[in-house]
Amino acid sequence: MDTAHTKACVKIGLFHTQQYPAMPLPAPQQLRRRIHTRSIQIEGFIRDDGLYDIEASLSDVKDQDFPISSGLRRAGDPIHLMRVRLTVDAEFNIVAATACSDGVPYPGYCDTIGPAYESLVGLNLVRGFRRTVGEMFADVRGCTHLSELLLSLPTAAIQTFVSFRRDDEQTVEKPFQLDRCHALDTSAGAVQRYYPKWYRPRDRQD
Repeated sequence: MDTAHTKACVKIGLFHTQQYPAMPLPAPQQLRRRIHTRSIQIEGFIRDDGLYDIEASLSDVKDQDFPISSGLRRAGDPIHLMRVRLTVDAEFNIVAATACSDGVPYPGYCDTIGPAYESLVGLNLVRGFRRTVGEMFADVRGCTHLSELLLSLPTAAIQTFVSFRRDDEQTVEKPFQLDRCHALDTSAGAVQRYYPKWYRPRDRQD
């Protein structure tokens, strides 16, 4: 494996002590140079009052100076820098929401929409959240980038909640993650191996 790729993966924690086959992207077939970077970071916090904060940020940065109608953006300066924080209870109900736009292409205009996202309070983060966000903030009713950032929060919240649970603990209810992706189809080999209690072989058609 490419040494630079290996170092980068180690730096961000993609490699662990347990050995897995390496499957990096194939090497680029043409010479190229980077011109744009979008970065999304999501963090989960447990609070002293028993609630959880899910914080996320999105940034867009160019590798070259970028002239736009509101003025020149220098290379490395964010075109977009959006942040959201949702506070949720143990049932994923949103009890507080705040959003801000610290870097925008049209200052004084883009950055006025933040208060609209307070209307997320009362929604449930894992029950129809993405669909509802799409309906509430479609088109001119919201910010494209804030709304896009919100769509990543349900699974990040789930990862936050399970931080103190054993992945294979025996539960009365079916584990949330089963039947939610191709690898964890309850008729698949991964479920048979790691969650045998919930394995359901697929009926074969003669």
